[in-house]
Amino acid sequence: MNNFKAAAAGLAALAFAAMPTAFAQAQDYPSRPVTMVVPFSAGGPTDTVARLVAESMSRSLGQQVVVENVGGAGGTRGAGQVAKASPDGYTILLHHIGQATAATLYRKLPYNVLTDFEEVGLVTDVPMTLIGKSGLEPKDVTELVAFVKDKKDGVIYGNAGVGSASHLCGMLFMSALGTQMTTVPYQGTGPAMNDLVGGQIDLMCDQTTNTTGQIKAGKVKAYAVTTPNRLKSLPDLPTMQEGGVKDFEIAVWHGVYAPKGTPKEVVTKLNAALVAALQDPKVIARFADLGTEPVALDRATPEVHEKFLAAEVAKWKPVIEQAGVFAD
Repeated sequence: MNNFKAAAAGLAALAFAAMPTAFAQAQDYPSRPVTMVVPFSAGGPTDTVARLVAESMSRSLGQQVVVENVGGAGGTRGAGQVAKASPDGYTILLHHIGQATAATLYRKLPYNVLTDFEEVGLVTDVPMTLIGKSGLEPKDVTELVAFVKDKKDGVIYGNAGVGSASHLCGMLFMSALGTQMTTVPYQGTGPAMNDLVGGQIDLMCDQTTNTTGQIKAGKVKAYAVTTPNRLKSLPDLPTMQEGGVKDFEIAVWHGVYAPKGTPKEVVTKLNAALVAALQDPKVIARFADLGTEPVALDRATPEVHEKFLAAEVAKWKPVIEQAGVFAD
């Protein structure tokens, strides 16, 4: 018994001794560069958001926030890497709506979306646009709906891969019309957009961060935005509702995460840097060019982000189950 008490006392002493060290590390954070993992390829819409935010956060933190693209498996490979990373704040994740949909979409997800991360804060809600190749016959959404219902799987819809935002938008569109198109998953948004511009596929639905430039350059035919109201950046583009497609609304939100167990003091510092980035005039101006804007600051908190993520998991679960599209 005495030996047991002595061992317990020794363990307690070690734990107590470690507390000031952990606290000091949190206080000194960050003392070296921070890696922001983006679970998609470079040059895509989420990568664009991440690089703007990372640059601004670097200035606030006093250390460089380096973006690392870890694509594959619909974003789950990169998210899984962060879930398993050391919870010290030096590896963080910037992910989009796919963080919520992965919980249902993937049968063998190697992490738990709701319990394996510390939410840092929401970043932005990016609208989406439904676009077609420049020579596509329908002139507006009404004609497009009739065209798709008539041609069905003769219409080729491209997306950036299973679980991508463009994949989700396509599922919603087919569900709203009650028909199926031939879907072609690509390894990222870039290749899909290239084939749309080249006329190899007919339709695509993607974030304004990736489509606004192509629309304004006249390289694709724009049909509608997926938000309830028209966008300032694309004022002539109608909403899906205006085109007769009711109850069709989707925006691609982005959020920042740290591994579960990251010290609260570190999460607080990351959140402060994120909030500063969302108020950075350069970030705001660039977001506006891309058809989006930072979230309201009261949504950029860990607490709101945590509740929002849980609600999004619940929202998308029945949609994905009804579509019957799952990945291993």
